[in-house]
Amino acid sequence: MKKIHFSVVFLLSFLFISETVWADSSPERQWQDETIYFLLVDRFNNGDSSNDFEVDLNDPKAYHGGDFQGVIDRLDYLKDLGFTALWLAPIFDNSEKGYHGYWIRDFYNTEEHFGTIDDFKKLVDEAHKRDMKIILDFVVNHTSPDHPWVTDPNKTDWFHERKEIIDWSDREQLENGWIYGLPDLAQENPEVKNYFIDVAKWWIAETDIDGYRLDTVKHVPIDFWQEFSKEVKSVKNDFYLLGEVLEYDPNEINRYFEAGIDGFVDYPLYDRMRTAFSTPGNLSRVIDLLEYNEQLYEHPDLMGQFIDNHDTQRFTREILSKEEVPEKRWKTALTFMYTTPGIPIVYYGSEIALDGGNDPDNRRMMSFDDQSELINYISKLGEIRNQHLSVTRGDVDFLYHSNGMLIYKREYDGETTVIALNNTTDEQTVSIDEQEFGKDKQLTDLIGNGDNIRVKDGTYTFSLERETSVIYVLEEKQNRSGSVLIFVSTIFLLIATIVLFFLLQRRRRTQT
Repeated sequence: MKKIHFSVVFLLSFLFISETVWADSSPERQWQDETIYFLLVDRFNNGDSSNDFEVDLNDPKAYHGGDFQGVIDRLDYLKDLGFTALWLAPIFDNSEKGYHGYWIRDFYNTEEHFGTIDDFKKLVDEAHKRDMKIILDFVVNHTSPDHPWVTDPNKTDWFHERKEIIDWSDREQLENGWIYGLPDLAQENPEVKNYFIDVAKWWIAETDIDGYRLDTVKHVPIDFWQEFSKEVKSVKNDFYLLGEVLEYDPNEINRYFEAGIDGFVDYPLYDRMRTAFSTPGNLSRVIDLLEYNEQLYEHPDLMGQFIDNHDTQRFTREILSKEEVPEKRWKTALTFMYTTPGIPIVYYGSEIALDGGNDPDNRRMMSFDDQSELINYISKLGEIRNQHLSVTRGDVDFLYHSNGMLIYKREYDGETTVIALNNTTDEQTVSIDEQEFGKDKQLTDLIGNGDNIRVKDGTYTFSLERETSVIYVLEEKQNRSGSVLIFVSTIFLLIATIVLFFLLQRRRRTQT
């Protein structure tokens, strides 16, 4: 009886340990595996009314009350949506009505409308408890017009002479001119350079943030960024730098990789995705650019993909202007963005198809009362990215493309995912030869938009309704009745073993 008792305990322990080992054996997450949610703290969620001074919800250029506590209160919401990293617009002390964060007066202090630095540290800590990373927007190009340095006679050489940019192709004007009347910092001055490198390193050491989004990269000399990148990355391992180069030529963006920046928000791809997905139509220009990116960039999977942000009118507005249905258009665009090489960046409110025109209308207060079918859809996309490394790390191979119907696959470490996307106004049916996937395989639907696909007459046939998309994983062909029988038999055997164990224990007590 002792032997039987030991065997039962060993069996149960083996099952538990096997499950534990399997759960802990997943590879460490890398930056290309992240999914980023971008928000303006002031416009996201009001969690602390004690800092609501000078708040005016009727003024689109005033503070609206969002704060660090408000973000903390919604971390579980963002986690459930599948986001693994948050990018916050600048959180530093700003001038009056600097709700957006880009009119900085003090680079070592937080904006009082948002909370204290201790409140921000709590936000970082709470995010890390949920295995979520924090990216801060960092500005070194300019300050607020009323920054104390501007009128300090000892700081006159900290700024370039006030000149507007006339020729945007002139590198000297780009790097020395004032943008939107904001005082342009002279990074060639060693004091300025060292100050901003020290500030950047201080925030990492003090708050344990995980990355910076670097504002207006092309307006600052590359040699500054080279030293900045090296110094900043010396503070924390795997610290991520995401640069903003507002250019629609990928070759112009590519030249800034020599600065040591990991990736850039992909404006050329943004431009083509907006055109391609705001209404049904051809996807050739988007695919051509993605294939070009694969050849041009050393790490295209570290580029930041986005469909809208705080500097553009909302994607929903563009969809509505073309008399299309926002949820349909968003779903198709998001499927593409989540499953092609790059890190998806979703602007706050996109999950409810928030509308908005140009700045500041594109920065409306987030509403958590509004509901949209996009919420569940984005959650499912996030789940797929988090569970299938082929979606985030795999090589991409476009198998079929014609007039808006697209099929492609991604392969990584023995796993294959297949994405079928119908960006047309008609139902589409496409057959792919079995040699592409294998004879004894099946394509299992991961998103719930279609049926599993098995090989028939030597082909895998994809049938998609208009304006829909499906994500599949390639698996061994399963015999449903056989699988059910194995499952039932296993459960029965486990129950029988447990019952036998308790009967033997009872018999043992009776004998003693």
